[in-house]
Amino acid sequence: MIDKSLNIDLKNGIPGSYDTLYSLTAARLKNYCKIFIKDHVLVEDLVQNAYVRLWEKRALIQPDRSVESLLFTILRNHCLNHIRDQKLQAESFSLDEYSWSELQHLYQIDFSGREDKTLEEQLFEALKNAIDRLPERQNQILVKCKIEGCRQQDVADELGISLKAVEKNLAKARNHLRQDLIARFPELSLLILMILR
Repeated sequence: MIDKSLNIDLKNGIPGSYDTLYSLTAARLKNYCKIFIKDHVLVEDLVQNAYVRLWEKRALIQPDRSVESLLFTILRNHCLNHIRDQKLQAESFSLDEYSWSELQHLYQIDFSGREDKTLEEQLFEALKNAIDRLPERQNQILVKCKIEGCRQQDVADELGISLKAVEKNLAKARNHLRQDLIARFPELSLLILMILR
């Protein structure tokens, strides 16, 4: 967790504070970005842009509030803007695909400054708990393939099962998670579908 003194240094533009912030948050930001974006080079660019944007908006940093939430919100907005722009460029995007409430809700999930957990934090906590409740084999395969980033063939070899069995367990795990999370967070169904694609 980032302390108040670091927030003050960040607000005051002290360069070493940004190095500290980067070392504390970069890996988590990249993993978060990978939920939305699959291109690793683009992930690096979007994460870097989030830090630049935080630097530009450092006057808005409030020492008593979570700068991490602000940084994750900036990154999320960059990711969603990129997805929107890509879909518009491809001319395949139709707002009819999604309900207005889903789109509006995605953009309203924001840095609120409240002490309680944001919807994103609740969702990711629920996702972690849902993964923990999966049957052991599905849990093991999902964690190795989607969280640790292992190739499906490597997981099959390591577990001594066929590639088809890995694919089948992965599909079942995604389906369980999708049903569980959409039932608990219907207003975030678009985000859940993006996470579990």
